[in-house]
Amino acid sequence: MIDPFQDYDQAYADFRWNVPRHLNMATQVCDLWCERDPDKTAIIDATDLGNIKHYTYADLSRAADTLAHHLKGLGVSSGDRIGVLRSQDLWTAAAHIAIWKLGAISIPLFKLFGPEALSSRILDAGAKCVIVDEEGHSGLSALNVTQVLPEELTLSDQPFACVNTSAETPAVLIYTSGTTGKSKGALHAHRVLMGHLPGVEVSHDFLGQDGDVIWTPADWAWIGGLFDVLMPGLALGVPVVAARLAKFTPDAAKEIIETLGVKNVFFPPTALRMIKAADCNIAGLRSVASGGEPLGAEMLEWARDALGVTINEFYGQTECNMVVSSCQAAFPVKNGAIGKPVPGFDVNVIDDAGSPTEAEGDIAIRRGAVSMMIEYWNNPAATQEKFRGDWMLTGDRGIVDQGYIRFVGRDDDVITSAGYRIGPAEIEDCLLTHPAVATVGVVGKPDPMRTEIVKAYVVLKPEFTASDELCDALKMYVKERLAKHAYPREISFLDELPMTVTGKVIRKELRARARAENEGAEQ
Repeated sequence: MIDPFQDYDQAYADFRWNVPRHLNMATQVCDLWCERDPDKTAIIDATDLGNIKHYTYADLSRAADTLAHHLKGLGVSSGDRIGVLRSQDLWTAAAHIAIWKLGAISIPLFKLFGPEALSSRILDAGAKCVIVDEEGHSGLSALNVTQVLPEELTLSDQPFACVNTSAETPAVLIYTSGTTGKSKGALHAHRVLMGHLPGVEVSHDFLGQDGDVIWTPADWAWIGGLFDVLMPGLALGVPVVAARLAKFTPDAAKEIIETLGVKNVFFPPTALRMIKAADCNIAGLRSVASGGEPLGAEMLEWARDALGVTINEFYGQTECNMVVSSCQAAFPVKNGAIGKPVPGFDVNVIDDAGSPTEAEGDIAIRRGAVSMMIEYWNNPAATQEKFRGDWMLTGDRGIVDQGYIRFVGRDDDVITSAGYRIGPAEIEDCLLTHPAVATVGVVGKPDPMRTEIVKAYVVLKPEFTASDELCDALKMYVKERLAKHAYPREISFLDELPMTVTGKVIRKELRARARAENEGAEQ
């Protein structure tokens, strides 16, 4: 852990990684604590606030070992890819741990994925089976993949010893949001959790203090839920609250935090805006971390009164996460800045030649960072494009300002909506399969609550006529096939789209059009 009493800049200069040769995340988050303090609370299940359940590390270990034996009986072995299609609960944590104990690779899958989004990831990964909850998923029925429901298993007291893995052994395959094309699988090694810990610690004003209890409304299928909250909390001995909200509301968040005594929360920016809009005050918090997009001075000032804390913004992405953070307990939070590089990470702004620059440039992370992916799954070309010399490109533009990193803007077409990073290409591909659509361009349209909404500009085939009914049908078409958070909330029908000479949609012009629509509505 990082010493909270040491000067931050000195701690950054002195920090050295000590990554062991042999490493397995299942040992980090479960087995070590089970040996040290088996009765310590690991997970607090608050799915039903009328029936709160406290699970110890012994409970977690028993569930994981039972599932590991079952998976081994199904023929799962080292290197196999296993999907985890569940929400926040004990068995979701146990599923990843069981998979890692086998030396296999877990694939976090979002419950709101539609059949196409789900199948594309499962087929690309070559998943051997998928661990599901009692709801299951209709999209799995058409796939030749075994479904495992842990709740049907009889808990066993037979331990399961981890296979011998190294820090570089592949452990988790997390798919990106398809921000610059087809969704890509970022393959991470067992060192990925160790790489997250410093950033998680500082973003929560040194997480791991007496009485800390952590929660996030973010799904554990995303890197932000899985590796910014669940696994770091378990590794640090901080009880993790499992309470995935079917629909986020400020009142529900307040009830969870105040009923469970939550001290540390990761709130996506949209959740914070909703809490602010509802004029909702929440008591008892020690730290709030947020990431995904800049919050702005007004939001930071509001939080000091309404939440009683200074929000620590952090920065990273699926390929390499928790690399920059604010930490109000260690240094002043500067308005307009993401924060400072986290100890252990060389983060800078580079020019086109790959050299650090004081001017605006590409935010980049030096190759070899401990939380950096091994590669994109079965995609060496994309892996190569991700790097410029010794630097991994984030796709974002920034400026270094007196040791702080300032975010300027995105260098790709990603849409940031309600905390989700959404790639337009997958939505366009989906809409193009509809019989009425000739061509389509998808962009983010500025929105005061969600940051952006997904906006689709559609050119219809000659035999179809624009109508409100068709608009609604196209929205539902995407919602049912991809994900409920990624469907276009607005659709406009055009006679033609702005195109390059090579036939590519000029999204820059569509984004300008979307901004102009907002300006016209305000007049």
